[in-house]
Amino acid sequence: MNHPSWAERDRRVLWHPCTPTRDLDDLPPIPIRSARGVWLEAYDGRRYLDAISSWWVNLFGHAHPVINAAIRDQLERLEHVMLAGFTHEPVIRLSERLAALTSLGHCYYASDGSAAVEIALKMSFHYWRNRGEHRRTRYICLANSYHGETLGALSVSDVGLYRQVYEPLLLQPLVAPSPDAYVRADGESAADVARRQMSVLEHLLEQHAGEVCAVIVEPLVQCAGGMRMHDPLYLRLLRAACDRHRVHLIADEIAVGFGRTGTMFACEQAGIRPDLLLLGKGLTGGYLPLSVCLVSDEIYNAFDSEHGSPAAFLHSHSYTGNALACAAANATLDLFESGDVLARNRGLAAHLARATAPLADHAHVAEIRQTGMILAIEMARDGKTRTPYPAAERRGRRVYRYALEQGALLRPLGDVIYFMPPYVIEPDEIDQLARIAADGIAQATTD
Repeated sequence: MNHPSWAERDRRVLWHPCTPTRDLDDLPPIPIRSARGVWLEAYDGRRYLDAISSWWVNLFGHAHPVINAAIRDQLERLEHVMLAGFTHEPVIRLSERLAALTSLGHCYYASDGSAAVEIALKMSFHYWRNRGEHRRTRYICLANSYHGETLGALSVSDVGLYRQVYEPLLLQPLVAPSPDAYVRADGESAADVARRQMSVLEHLLEQHAGEVCAVIVEPLVQCAGGMRMHDPLYLRLLRAACDRHRVHLIADEIAVGFGRTGTMFACEQAGIRPDLLLLGKGLTGGYLPLSVCLVSDEIYNAFDSEHGSPAAFLHSHSYTGNALACAAANATLDLFESGDVLARNRGLAAHLARATAPLADHAHVAEIRQTGMILAIEMARDGKTRTPYPAAERRGRRVYRYALEQGALLRPLGDVIYFMPPYVIEPDEIDQLARIAADGIAQATTD
């Protein structure tokens, strides 16, 4: 009797994220047995170079001995205790370290990024309510932004692929144009785009004076929106505008924090501090789900209240501040402190730029753009005019399939091929990825 394969068993019981079910007919999920460093190993023995950090979460490679040891040690002492009325050493130490790194005073923990966004939206609204400003019920987000899949987070997202079906259920934010430098006009710089688009957002703030709770932004890179990038000037202008109009600035660094953009946090490149900072994904090095909303002391102090008061912030999650996840996060910060990670990343980022530079002349490449350890290659029917391929042709999926055949995990965003590898990747592995991407693009763009 033949036993069903892992893929067959998977198909019977699992519903995979971001995967149309019919895609599984010709490209079933690959069962992974183990992983180490930048490599994933399947049950059939094939290996795959993890070029996208398993959806942007892995910082220092799979099965890192330092993080492994920290989790094992914590497991022997405390796996979890509720954070309502109790606390523990890992969460206190992590909070102290994050507060010191960000100059924001208090940490509110959740599991995934969407949950952190929900916390920030509720917290900002509730802050203004506690201040007696009950007209403030709206948010401003950017065109092409993405902040998660729960209804509040999806409400302040603007990627139609995710939002469109659920539109009747969502809040209706004010949508400001993105400072995305890809859409710059002839002769415009990225900074010019930042200034032009900021003027529109400022006008929205003027039109809706006293109605807006917060502006939420993905600093420097709109990741799920196709790795579109903008000049740090936009963040400086936005911080100043939020201050003028007494509006909170929420920085969603869930995907771009912890060194992805070349600095520990993307906001550092603009020299600004948001009112609420959202972190996740790489926070635990890619080991366990943990996210956090860091807030200013001013916001925290607005919730001083007694039992039963509507001023209290009663949002909660069962696994808030999980001890194992906090131990992994502390070990991740230890790795940043024990070596000059950002300096090494600068060298890796430069090597990544050199390795992919020949693709700039490809007839079907519209742009290669890079911010730190994030590099994106935008395919187009005509690279010079930036005329896109029809979405139904799914050229990016062809690259994905080709890369898997060659032993690499590249998961394009539409027709945008991108690299966001773990920081332990070696230059020769970058070269290997660049060759696979170049060959995959050549194959995908041959009609």
